Amino acid sequence: MPRVVYLIDASVYVFRAWYSMPPDLRDPEGNPTQALYGFARFLGDLIEKRRPEYLGVAFDESLGATGYRERLYPAYKANREPAPAELKRQFALCRQYCRLLGVAEYASEEFEADDLIGTLATLMRGHGLRITVVSRDKDLSQLVGPGDVFWDYSDAAEYHYDQVAERFGVRPERMADYLALTGDSVDNIPGVPGVGPKTAAALLTAYASLDDIYADLPGTARLPVRGAARLPQKLAEHRDAAYLARSLTRIHCAAPLPASKDTLRRCRPDVAGLAEFCAQQCFGSMLARQAERISAL
Repeated sequence: MPRVVYLIDASVYVFRAWYSMPPDLRDPEGNPTQALYGFARFLGDLIEKRRPEYLGVAFDESLGATGYRERLYPAYKANREPAPAELKRQFALCRQYCRLLGVAEYASEEFEADDLIGTLATLMRGHGLRITVVSRDKDLSQLVGPGDVFWDYSDAAEYHYDQVAERFGVRPERMADYLALTGDSVDNIPGVPGVGPKTAAALLTAYASLDDIYADLPGTARLPVRGAARLPQKLAEHRDAAYLARSLTRIHCAAPLPASKDTLRRCRPDVAGLAEFCAQQCFGSMLARQAERISAL
């Protein structure tokens, strides 16, 4: 059976814990710790369930003007409020927890977690490994190839390559083009006005890519979707915007990372270090006991 590398989109699970765990979880100085605690439980539980030999966790930084996409499009994510200081502090502690648990963690001052996961996936495919992307962000489904899995851990749902279209509307290799057409309000990417998810899915069922769509604009008027007659004009008017959007929605898979097959091999946890860390955060003994179990796997 081919070996698998698990690549985790950390922000999804840190934010989930921030909003779902009790806000009264605090360290002795009164700093909130609910996001850290929830993320630590998630990561430890995943390791106990799957016992991965290879594992990497990717974190997002607050990139601002240094970001790869911000340089292409300064308005990228400009609609988002910055994370509060108490959450940023917990992100740093989550990275520390990964290291104590023996798990490789990555962040970049230029590239997003998606790009880091794409880069690690490309690297590990070169070593013959299959990829399991752990996230619930459909953007990352574009990395799924034959033999790979998109694992929405929170919903206990796994999607193989040939199931992604059923879940998200288009095949994995067409997801970046799909998002370029529909836009992405979360990331402040406008897309093509008047092209919603159903129309974009119809376009990318009939055509293999954005390039193929623009090579046959008159043909788009014959698609069985509402307002198809106006599609050629809409697409033509917003061609530049669509291609700019695709440069933003396409995951960059060649970020400069100090990574190798060996660095992604899971190491034994620092049990003593984790016990001290958990005591400092007032977490009790459960996570420390879990680290002992993981050390014995």
